[in-house]
Amino acid sequence: MEVLPRRGAVWDDAHHANLTPPQSLLYRSNLLGRDPTVTNFGGGNTSAKITQPDPLTGEPVEVLWVKGSGGNLGSMNRDGFATLYLDKVRGLEKRYGGLAHEDEMVDLFPHCGFGLNPRPASIDTPLHAFLPYAHVDHLHPDSVIAIAAAQDSERLTRLVYGDSVGWIGWQRPGFDLGLRIRDAAAAHPHWRGMVMAGHGLMCWGDTSEACYRNSLDLIRRAQDFIDARSAGRPGFGGAKIRPHGRAERDALFARLTPVLRAKLSAERLKLAHVDDSPAVLDFVCSNDLERLAALGTSCPDHFLRTKIRPLVLAADADGAAIDQALDAYRAGYGAYYDRCRRPDSPPVRDANPVVVLVPGYGMMTFAADKATARIAAEYYTNAIHVMRGAEAMDRYAALPEQEAFNIEYWLLEEAKLKRQPKPGLLAGQVAYITGAAGGIGRAIAEAVLQRGGHVVLTDIDGGRLEALRADLSAVHSADRVRAFEADVTDEAAVLESFTYAATQFGGVDLFVANAGIASAAAIEDTSLELWRRNFAVLSDGYFLAVREAFKAMKPLGGSIVFVGSKNALAPSVNASAYSSAKAAELHLARCLAVEGAPHGIRVNVVNPDAVIRGSQIWNGAWRAERAAAYNLEDAELEEFYRNRSLLKRSVFPEDVAEAVIFLASPAASKSTGNILNVDGGNAMAFTR
Repeated sequence: MEVLPRRGAVWDDAHHANLTPPQSLLYRSNLLGRDPTVTNFGGGNTSAKITQPDPLTGEPVEVLWVKGSGGNLGSMNRDGFATLYLDKVRGLEKRYGGLAHEDEMVDLFPHCGFGLNPRPASIDTPLHAFLPYAHVDHLHPDSVIAIAAAQDSERLTRLVYGDSVGWIGWQRPGFDLGLRIRDAAAAHPHWRGMVMAGHGLMCWGDTSEACYRNSLDLIRRAQDFIDARSAGRPGFGGAKIRPHGRAERDALFARLTPVLRAKLSAERLKLAHVDDSPAVLDFVCSNDLERLAALGTSCPDHFLRTKIRPLVLAADADGAAIDQALDAYRAGYGAYYDRCRRPDSPPVRDANPVVVLVPGYGMMTFAADKATARIAAEYYTNAIHVMRGAEAMDRYAALPEQEAFNIEYWLLEEAKLKRQPKPGLLAGQVAYITGAAGGIGRAIAEAVLQRGGHVVLTDIDGGRLEALRADLSAVHSADRVRAFEADVTDEAAVLESFTYAATQFGGVDLFVANAGIASAAAIEDTSLELWRRNFAVLSDGYFLAVREAFKAMKPLGGSIVFVGSKNALAPSVNASAYSSAKAAELHLARCLAVEGAPHGIRVNVVNPDAVIRGSQIWNGAWRAERAAAYNLEDAELEEFYRNRSLLKRSVFPEDVAEAVIFLASPAASKSTGNILNVDGGNAMAFTR
């Protein structure tokens, strides 16, 4: 594992002095990629030409190390670079048959591979290979793209950089563009870099550090120029409306995201991301919102993530108005496809918007997973910065529609989409789990995440909940894990937690009621307080949470699973309060199975028994109370329960989790109102 630079770090000479050439390239790449003003997520690429021994001959050869297809500069490791024999890549010029044969050249890159490296080379490889410089950066800084996306881009480039930086007109990345950049740089050996119209920045250096500092200096000079031009002037034609307050924005997003998510998920479930940052609010409250949004984005990386343009939706739109706006957007996207399609174009893709802008409130983005939705929002925020900068200097000009289409429906991009891994069983789904910090709750969360789902974890114990969130985020990605401290008996907290789920993901698809307590006492020793405490958590708490889950699931349907207990069917000695509350919980599930069916909401119950290992409940007084009820020592309990079962097997949290996953999965799509016992076999608890 490579040692990555700290976020926000600057070049460290002492650290760099001990790095090998490939490590130096990685160090530079991570530094550049971790600064959002330098390049966007997944965008840009870096390279170095490094002399290495040929594994076949032992002779020294020049190897092009260049960021491969996919990956992100800020977080990549050394295996994110493609490695190619430089002379072989350059030798491909003899095979190049012109613009009509661009895509064929990509198929030849693997034949130039060095060291059996499986990382595929990107379409930008020729931009690096043909330049004579040892180190090359291709970046997408907002400040430079603002120049590249202005109507008078070439003139602005000269104003900002004089004759130290060149300019090249828009062309789709590929072999021919690499040759054009080479020839332009050769004719102007004093250039420090090039502005690529509608795209970004190319720059170079003789050493890795020189290249890094050159990149940052050119970006800074562009930003200084924009700042000077925009000083004292409101962006985007000034404010048309004032942004609404935090509470109003949260309320709107909590209302709109589930509605939109349902309407946008006809082909595939999508998740939502909300962004109401100052830059976004400035844009959506401006006089120029409608004009600029209609123009679309410029940099190819932007509209591959965001579609060519967003949907602007009025905040007061009701269901009919939302449907009308979406229908108009889909019709417009279909017309764009029909105008621009070629005979070999891939079929039209999902015509729904990715980015939805709400004047006065902010932005929502929708994608197949949270990370992709978040990144789409980041890209559109980049586009906002670009539009603001371009308008401060000149006039913003999006890519011509046909060029945008040629990128979006590029056959190479289509091939990349087809190579993506098959989505997991619960991809696109959001699971809300109560009592998540306990052993069973944690196992359920792990099982959901392992199958591609997202989770909202709730628990009354904030410390243990935060530790769980951190653990799961480290393994499964922070984008897919959210946590909200809540007591299921507190109605206000439960309501707030579902608002949180709506604004974070756009809704709930799987609700797992798992919060619990346990107590034991003979009936004559059972106080009213103890009775009420069991019913408060196991009956009232389940009711409060499932009521909100039911509301959240109505637009799309979903699955509700109660984690019950064997005691709901087969009582235990000295546990009347607990067993009665569990029986009430079970019957609530049956009632909701009837009520939920017309809405596509399935409701089932998992009844475990004696889940001792890993359980928080069994770590407390319940363990001693159950041991006393059976005249056992604490250490004898697990064996006692195991031998009491028909199968003579212990039940673990993971077993309960697998049952929950089954009931939530398509395999159980025709099951509702059922009880699945996970108890090792207990004849008294048979449901029929």
